Amino acid sequence: MKIQPGITRRRFLGAAAASAAMATLPLPRRAEAGLRRADVIVVGAGLAGLTAARAIEQAGRSVAVVEARDRVGGRTLNHPLSGGAYTELGGMFTGPTQDRIQALAAAVGVGTFPTYNTGNNVFVGGDGRREEYPNNTPLGTAPVDPVVAPDIVLAVTQLDQMSQSVPVDSPWTAASAEQWDGQTLDTWLRANTSGSAEFMQVTSAATEAIFGCEPRELSLLYTLFYIAVSGNEQNAGTFERNFNTAGGAQETRFVGGAQTIALQVASQLRRGVLLGKPVSKIVQTPTGVVVYSDRFKAKAQRVIVAIPPTLAGCIAYDPPLPPLRDQLTQHMPQGTLMKFEAIYPTPFWRAKGLSGQVVSERGPIKVTFDTSPADGSLGIMMGFIGGHEARAWEDRSPQDLQTAALQNLATYFGNEALTPSDIVTINWSAETWNRGCPVAVLGPGTLLDFGAALRVPVGRIHWAGTETSTYWNGYMDGAVRSGERAAAEVLAALV
Repeated sequence: MKIQPGITRRRFLGAAAASAAMATLPLPRRAEAGLRRADVIVVGAGLAGLTAARAIEQAGRSVAVVEARDRVGGRTLNHPLSGGAYTELGGMFTGPTQDRIQALAAAVGVGTFPTYNTGNNVFVGGDGRREEYPNNTPLGTAPVDPVVAPDIVLAVTQLDQMSQSVPVDSPWTAASAEQWDGQTLDTWLRANTSGSAEFMQVTSAATEAIFGCEPRELSLLYTLFYIAVSGNEQNAGTFERNFNTAGGAQETRFVGGAQTIALQVASQLRRGVLLGKPVSKIVQTPTGVVVYSDRFKAKAQRVIVAIPPTLAGCIAYDPPLPPLRDQLTQHMPQGTLMKFEAIYPTPFWRAKGLSGQVVSERGPIKVTFDTSPADGSLGIMMGFIGGHEARAWEDRSPQDLQTAALQNLATYFGNEALTPSDIVTINWSAETWNRGCPVAVLGPGTLLDFGAALRVPVGRIHWAGTETSTYWNGYMDGAVRSGERAAAEVLAALV
């Protein structure tokens, strides 16, 4: 943990350090040290793994969950503040068609409340011009600035239309898959819009927040798939649903923070969760699997690996994984993302008629949200620092990052933003058991050549995690869906 020098109660946290601050929150009970056998072993206690374990238990079979961290929740993480308040350092939003995460939350007693979305949004251009615009325009959250709006409309309309021909369960089989997976989002945008510097900077702000990367890193086919899966079985995905607040993926939040869902599920598992046990090896035998961790061995009929693909690739497998599956994990790095959270006595921007939502062409913070408590008793301004911006700032001092980030907020909301009462910053790339956030980044050729290995079990090994979902891939809803699917696969195969 890096402590910012000379600043009281302000911290720069890696996820591991942040999790240590969770001591005041209810944690799942630890499994018995002597646990050695179960019908199913689940590797990973994020939402995917916990959902799978819950479904397996409900079916009357035994399950053991092993987790590398000292906490549950994966890419969700609550951080307590003084006075019983909290801030959320990982996944936190939900919205229409994200049915499965909402159903799970309701089942374990976690309610929802609307994301604050009243007042004007703010756009800041590359030349420093600052504009306010209503949050209910036809463009939704996207800026209506006349320099960039025509290209936004053109690009979103075309991408939505193209995504309709991408099968959500096998995007590599799309009729234009080879053409689309042979280029990046960046090259397509430059060829099909004005390609102006201003528009490309807005696009960068969007992909930095959504994927933790730049348009030049994203396969066009993967982008179209991501749009196609921003829906459910009854509603086709749209780019607007992905990036909007009202009617979109940022519409709602969970009471107590999204990690509370994971905490509740884990606390209800009969055997609890074995924490602090990173899995190093999985051995398949003719009759079952053996899962190894430090001074720990568990035997089961089947195993569900519910961790990010890049981490799944770090486990030793005997026999080795098929080459396509092994190569797949090597082609799916996690995005690069930081969250900067500034805490104030009140959400002062609301009195100025501002929603707290910003799109900016100038970093390090290019996208913000008002993530204050539902009652507005505290002001919390959350900013995304992703992709190139996050990488450029990773090796600079926390003090330099803080100064630049607060100056961003002052430009957006006024000089009151320069003096928060507290600051919490998390760098998900510094977390050993994540290696980045919010989702894996697929470059050109990955889906076409390796995508077919994404969900297919390897013998007795099954795969879960949001990156394997056919709807809301990359989101909490996708994680829950993947856990439900993996559980169904395993239950059908148990004897």
